[in-house]
Amino acid sequence: MDRYPRKKTRQIMVGWVPVGGGAPVTVQSMTTTKTADVDGTLAQIYALKAAGADIVRCTCNEKEAAEGLARIVPRSPVPIVADIHFHVEMALAAIEAGVHCLRLNPGNLRKPEEIKLVAQECKDRGIPVRIGVNAGSLDKRLYEKHGGVTPEALVESAMVELGLFGEVGFDDVKISVKASRVPLMVEAYRQLSELVDHPLHLGLTEAGPPPAGVIKGTAAIGTLLMEGIGDTVRYSLTTDPVEEAKAGRTLLESLGLRERKNVDLIACPSCGRAEIDVYRVAQEAQAALEAREIPLQVAVMGCVVNGPGEARSADLGIAAGKHRGHLFIRGEIVRVVPEGEMVEALVEEAERLVKEGFEARLAAADKGASAEAERDRMELFGDKGEDANASEARVELIRRRLDGGALAGPHGTGPDGTGPDGTAATGTS
Repeated sequence: MDRYPRKKTRQIMVGWVPVGGGAPVTVQSMTTTKTADVDGTLAQIYALKAAGADIVRCTCNEKEAAEGLARIVPRSPVPIVADIHFHVEMALAAIEAGVHCLRLNPGNLRKPEEIKLVAQECKDRGIPVRIGVNAGSLDKRLYEKHGGVTPEALVESAMVELGLFGEVGFDDVKISVKASRVPLMVEAYRQLSELVDHPLHLGLTEAGPPPAGVIKGTAAIGTLLMEGIGDTVRYSLTTDPVEEAKAGRTLLESLGLRERKNVDLIACPSCGRAEIDVYRVAQEAQAALEAREIPLQVAVMGCVVNGPGEARSADLGIAAGKHRGHLFIRGEIVRVVPEGEMVEALVEEAERLVKEGFEARLAAADKGASAEAERDRMELFGDKGEDANASEARVELIRRRLDGGALAGPHGTGPDGTGPDGTAATGTS
């Protein structure tokens, strides 16, 4: 279910995948193989689909790449977009190869007659086009006109291209205005969204390697999605493109814009009360559950004192007790297992939940599990205390310091050395 009101856009079809017009926001990525390597490229496309990609782009930069596309498209599990830069011949060849969409860069393919030729061919074949503006390849005329790369320059580049398409009556278009700086990219899309109703392809170009690249991409793409802007997304990361697809899918699931396809693992940051290596257990659980594509929110908590309560909203979770793990479903303890079997038990229960449902698994709960968990909980209280991080001691210190008033100075004097009634303090220290 969508959490944010989305801007209404027209819908285009990229192959069999709808983009815009209220369709679910889609995830895109791009292959890094040589397109002429048909088997290698197809292997990467299948890996991208498994990671959550709905649409995949392949470069078409030479004759061999165009020939490769002709062999790839019929075998691809997702629609294929051909990436075109400098040569109109490559765009026409990609069309003949049967691709489902073209990406044209207005900064590189600039001759109006060539642009209109491609638009006419796409119109005749029913193939949509992405106008892919990129700050790094902005037409120098626009660069000079606007005094550099600005949101206005990026938007004007898209609008000029759109105008050329309009001259041949072609409007089966989606648009991107990408930049590598978050504020620039966000503002460009905001301005473009006010001018057109075409679906928008969101992306922060050249974001770099993870984790910084993921953070920058999320800051940019997430901001726009929360404003209702954007119909399809791509993370541009310096890493295996499978990570791009995973990041895009995770973002959309986190925002409630796509149904969960795989595990959403949450975990406590650990503290002085933790009975296990939370980081290790969380990583092991993440890997095991991801491999099984289990669409649940799963929690790994370091202790039983607050764990099940804090993670009550999770579908499933486990919290560490005294050398044991307390397995819970939506906050209700259902089993207590040895510490060494925590991850195994978590995965087993997750598979059963998916297969049997919540009611059945709650009904099958170990009736004595809650009592065992409570005994472990109270024992942990005794060992480490209710305030394992000494938070309450700090609170008490704050209260003592503030007893004389927020502005109290030494010995109860005011900050200027006067006493409570405003007279000069007589004591010295």
